[in-house]
Amino acid sequence: MALTDSDTVNYRGELFVYGKTKAPFLNAISGKAKRSSSISFPCAQPYTIAAASASAISETTSISAVDPTTIAPTQVVNVAEIHMAQVTTSFVKQATTGTFSGINVNGDNPKLDELGFQKKGQLMQIATDLEYACFKGSYVAESTAATIQKTRGMEEAIVTNTVAAGGKKLEKGMIEELVREMLASGAPFENVMMWADAFQMQQISDIYGYAPQDRSMGGVAIEQFLVPGAGIIRVAYSPQVTSSSIVLAEMAVIAPVFVPIQYTPDGNVAPSSNMIDGIDVLYQPTAITAAARGGFLFTMFGLDHGPEMYHGSITGLATSA
Repeated sequence: MALTDSDTVNYRGELFVYGKTKAPFLNAISGKAKRSSSISFPCAQPYTIAAASASAISETTSISAVDPTTIAPTQVVNVAEIHMAQVTTSFVKQATTGTFSGINVNGDNPKLDELGFQKKGQLMQIATDLEYACFKGSYVAESTAATIQKTRGMEEAIVTNTVAAGGKKLEKGMIEELVREMLASGAPFENVMMWADAFQMQQISDIYGYAPQDRSMGGVAIEQFLVPGAGIIRVAYSPQVTSSSIVLAEMAVIAPVFVPIQYTPDGNVAPSSNMIDGIDVLYQPTAITAAARGGFLFTMFGLDHGPEMYHGSITGLATSA
């Protein structure tokens, strides 16, 4: 447990956070959140049918019995992983909001509630970690109470449709090849988004951009482009996509999954006919036994990536010009 005390100094000036703090993928899927009463949950039930062929049945054959064929589905599951952050502030630190270090000229105190500031920062950290899990999570199934289960992210989930770039820069042909693979796998292309880091975003603009001559503005920033067979593909940036990869995600089948915590203020489980009632991201105050107060944030989160053959990826791309 990290205690925030009076040795953690205050400064004047506006508060800014730096680093890879954006979570655009998590924001894009948050409106479709699902809830589960189990750590493991199903993502898809894929099955295959035979390749198309010409009919070979005559009238005579149709009168007699024909051999039956069986279509056997399988199941793909994922798990919810635990995220937890402790926040504790001493009474002294909470009270001495007027003590400053550094340059003390003009400006109001940007932190009037130290505990509230710490909670906000930890929530931002959890959101950043969830974004990381959505792309780079490496699946570890639940087993025992000592198991650190991990949700499977998009990059590991995609195995059917993938194009290996072999260290080359992104090319139009790679994108078109990936679209052809996805179409062959039955991808519906209902709401496809291409997720990439900053460098690959710039490569996409170089490939599909056309800048009309202008005396006062230059350059292009492609937000969507057209590929035959796929239609319009939207482009989005996430700092957590592997820099040498691009993920083409069918957003219509992706959702975050929370395992809600059964909680009431007195610590008892609330009676309910729906056992999925509860709190997705819980802040639990801890008992005050000394001159400090605080609590912890707790959530169980997993990614429902849907049928992986609806998505695609390009891997092994060059990461510099």
